[in-house]
Amino acid sequence: MKTNKLWWLMSVMIPLTLIISACATPTTEAPKKFVFGLIMVGPKEDHGWNEAHWVAAQDVLKNVPNTDLVWIDKVNPADRPGVTIEQVSDDLVAKGAKVIFTNSAEFKDGTNNAAKKHTAVTFIHISGDAVLDKSAPANVGNFMGRMEYGKMIAGCAAALTTQTGSIAYLGPLIDAETRRLTNSVYLGAKYCWENARGKKDTPLKFEVTWIGFWFNIPGVTLDPTQVVNGFFDKGADVVLSGIDTTEALVVAGQRAKAGKKVWAIPYDYIGGCKEAEAVCLGVPYFNWTPAYQPLKYQDGKEFVKAGATADDKTVWYTEQLLEGVTGKSK
Repeated sequence: MKTNKLWWLMSVMIPLTLIISACATPTTEAPKKFVFGLIMVGPKEDHGWNEAHWVAAQDVLKNVPNTDLVWIDKVNPADRPGVTIEQVSDDLVAKGAKVIFTNSAEFKDGTNNAAKKHTAVTFIHISGDAVLDKSAPANVGNFMGRMEYGKMIAGCAAALTTQTGSIAYLGPLIDAETRRLTNSVYLGAKYCWENARGKKDTPLKFEVTWIGFWFNIPGVTLDPTQVVNGFFDKGADVVLSGIDTTEALVVAGQRAKAGKKVWAIPYDYIGGCKEAEAVCLGVPYFNWTPAYQPLKYQDGKEFVKAGATADDKTVWYTEQLLEGVTGKSK
């Protein structure tokens, strides 16, 4: 991107309790590989939510010795009608998975049911809340990045950029997660509009439209391309995306090539700007790698032991720099 252009790039680094590492066997034989599974709601190369998980899984294979991955993507009613999380989990367990990550809020019931059947397998439901609402079996954990802060910064970037005073949000389905993230975008935008730009007396227009799912399903959801075009037609000049795919950025790029002054902010994936960098203000993205592999201190000691939680006190009193950082800890 040009250096005189406003851009924001945020990484949501996530401390985690889950450790994927195989214990060495006491025999002289080579240890068996530790197999972990990944169940994704969308395509693994969507330049969004699912690709961020796929990249994390590849990082595990690269950095954690003696691991192997079994996986399936596009587990949704459009791509795989009738296929359930329980069925997919059966298959991954049969292939040796000892830990299975499921990566969509819609997988809650299926993950819990699969965990009840496969009690020796640990299930990590990304973005789920079964642990919070006490419905999770003992072998189910939940995990989610604190994206609210990244979304606030994205909203601020939009407010600092807009020339029309109108920004829009391309929403997926409506649930607790999407409401709080949309609210975060709005609060960040409102703050920077009123305080950084000094426009307290000029209302900022902020519109959200929900397409009905995390990505386009023809005949089921609204078409995100049409929704984004509608935003721009009504006067918005910055569109922020809350869906898994890149339609907001693609449409903004097309309009910019036609001479329009418009911008977009994608979501989820570090490489989200690549399809139209000239109009991309940055991307609030997830780095899931710490969620899929262990974090260690420089001396090899685990940052958080298996089964423990990286609470605020643990993070506050960090003992050393992490493995991979060059420099003194004390």
